[in-house]
Order: sequence, then C-alpha cells, then structure tokens
Amino acid sequence: MKIVSGMRPTGRLHLGHYFGVIKNWLKLEDQHQCYFFIADWHALTNKYKDTKNLQEDIKQMIIDWLACGINPEKSTLFIQSGVKEHAELSLLFSMITPKSWLELNPSYKDLKFNLYYQYLRDFLLGKQIKIIQTPPPKPFKEALKEADGKSKSKIFEEYLREIFHRAFYSQKGIDFKGLKETLLKFGLNKKIVEEAVKNLEEGDVGKDIDTLGFLAYPVLQAADILIYKAEAVPVGEDQLPHIELTREIARRFNSLYEQIFPEPEAMLTEEAKLPGLDGRKMSKSYNNAIYLSDEEQIVNEKVLSMKTDPQRIRKTDKGNPDVCPVFDYHKIFTDDSTRADIDKKCRNAEIGCVDCKKILAKNLNRFLEPIREKRKEIEKDLDKYYQIFIEGTKKAHLEASQNMKKVRKAMNLFNIE
Repeated sequence: MKIVSGMRPTGRLHLGHYFGVIKNWLKLEDQHQCYFFIADWHALTNKYKDTKNLQEDIKQMIIDWLACGINPEKSTLFIQSGVKEHAELSLLFSMITPKSWLELNPSYKDLKFNLYYQYLRDFLLGKQIKIIQTPPPKPFKEALKEADGKSKSKIFEEYLREIFHRAFYSQKGIDFKGLKETLLKFGLNKKIVEEAVKNLEEGDVGKDIDTLGFLAYPVLQAADILIYKAEAVPVGEDQLPHIELTREIARRFNSLYEQIFPEPEAMLTEEAKLPGLDGRKMSKSYNNAIYLSDEEQIVNEKVLSMKTDPQRIRKTDKGNPDVCPVFDYHKIFTDDSTRADIDKKCRNAEIGCVDCKKILAKNLNRFLEPIREKRKEIEKDLDKYYQIFIEGTKKAHLEASQNMKKVRKAMNLFNIE
C-alpha cells in the first residue's frame, strides 16, 4: 500500500512527536511503500512573517528523523518545496474546490478559536488582575471552593475557555458583546475587560491566518497526498476532516475529467497519552516539552518539575496515579513490575513524588540515550545525511512529474513535455 505523510518543520522534535508520529512511521515503513516529507510550505501558512529559522528547523527535523531510525532505504524522504508539482496540483485543485468546503473545515475554525482565546487569557492574567472582585456566579464560586489544590487562576481559565467557546461559535460569528457582558458578571475589572475585548474585535489578533494560503492549506494537503496517488494517510482523529476533503477533491476531479486519483483512506493512529510538563498537551509553544535531544541532566530537571496528582500536597497524603501526569509516563517507560509497585506505594503514601520522578527520569534517559548518540553521529557529517533528502526529493519529483503529465492531459492544458 502506498502511504504519504508529512510534518511541519518546527525545530527539534519532542516525545509527543515521537509517540504521536515517528513510532507509527517506523512500523509503516516495514510494511508499506512510504513517502515521508518535511512540509516547509505548510510552515508558511501561519509563520510567513518570520522564516529566519526555517532552514535550521528543517535541519533539526532531518537529524531527529534519522536518529529515531526512519530508514531512507525503506522510505522516500524528501522536502516538500523541492517538488514543485505539489504547488501546481494545488493550484489546479483550487480551481475546482468550492470555497464553502474550506470555510467549513473545523481545523480552520478551531485554530482561530485557539488564537483568540490564548490572547484573551494571556491579556487578562497578564494584567495580574484579581480573579474575583465581586461575588461570582454560583457554579464558578462552588468550583473555586472545591478546587483542593488547583489554583484560582486555573479554575478561572477553565471557565474562561467555556465562556469564549460559546461566544466564538455563535451563529452570527464571534459575539463580542455577549463575551464582554459575561466576563463582567464574573466581577472582573471593567476597564481591562473592555480593553481586552476591543483588542480582539478591532486588533490584529488572528490576522496572520486571515490569508488565502491558510484558508486553502487543506487543498495543498490534498495535492501532497494525491500527487503520489496515495492509498492511505496515517492521521489522528483531529485530521479526519482533512482526509475526507482530500477524498472529495479526488472524486470531483475524477468526475470532471478522468479517473486519475484514488480516494485515500484515513489510517487512524494510536497516540500515547503523554502530556507536557504542566499537564497540558506537549507543545513547543507552551514551553512544556521534553525533547529527543535533551541531555540527561536537562531531562532530570524537567521531570522533577512535572506536575503530579493535584490532590496530593504532602508526602504523607495518599496519591492517585490515575490522575497523575507522571504516571502516564511510567505506563510507557517503566516495566510492568516496577510500575505496579509504584502504583501501590503511591496509593498508600509509601513513596513520594520526588522518588517516583527519579525512577521515571532514569528510565526516560535510558530510552533517549540511543537517539542522542545517533544525533551526535549525524551532526558530525550533516552534509552526508542531508544528501539523503536531496536524493529522496529527486525521486519524489520524478514520480510527481509523471503523474502531473496525466493531470495536464486530462484537463487539456498545455504540456511542453
């Protein structure tokens, strides 16, 4: 089966990348014909203003892929912008793709939501305003009472996200008036709330993705997949709408012109539950990641800083591994016998969080050490390994150019070849 998958170059990879993508790729390349590419054009969809680190990010991704064991003898490894046919096919697909298909894309709406919400949250909390200035609504007040170790700001964030979700997904677009009125009901400083909402309504927040490139990036993604006539694409559940759009574009092209493209299937991948250091999703932007290239001492320090069971304040308190982010890591990096022992001792307050973390750090470093050593080997002769991607790009270009000839012929376009 022919499989295509890509990653945006964002610099060094972290554990979330490994267990969310790379681990699955290692299995797939043993069983299928795989095309793995560095999606540098996709990196421009919301980072077009600052490209000074793009080449360095590509370099770090090359190093990490190879250090993790992605095998160029089994898979075609290439860089997206080196195969111009991706752009050509994307242009042609854009001619036949209804605008409504793109505007209804949930990923587009969700990213806008996250940008606006993150700004509002950071603005309000960044002003260091008192969370409660007047008696809050009853549900919020009760939640604060039952916090038991969670900070008031964390509870506030949870309610703020719910408020903004309702305002953002209003049928009439963002309900800024309703958002402001609801925030004021929480007793927040009126002047600061009005300033925050005004900045959202009239400022530049979200303008970086109000571009044709960002709106149409699912079309480019469809071209990335179909240019090689891929039969399957490994994705998480959040990417299913993109694969369905790719299938729709393939069907539309085939019905208008000629049966050229297969309708690729989504190959759902299992993602290990591996939160960031603060319990949120592991992300470079959150500064909560453990990187594959982190040295042993850095890993030790990061693990010791990890959040644990919020209910467990003292070592003598009984813990609950089921709600502890650290134990999520033990499920992956610690053997069954040791993990069962930690689980029992934590629940009976026989082991403290520091000792639990030290065991994890040791096991995590054992897992990372071969990757770190391979990275160092690659860095000594990077040109040699970079050449692998140059050759892979040439190979991908050869196949893509042959398929584009068929597309041009089917559409009765000028074809000099």
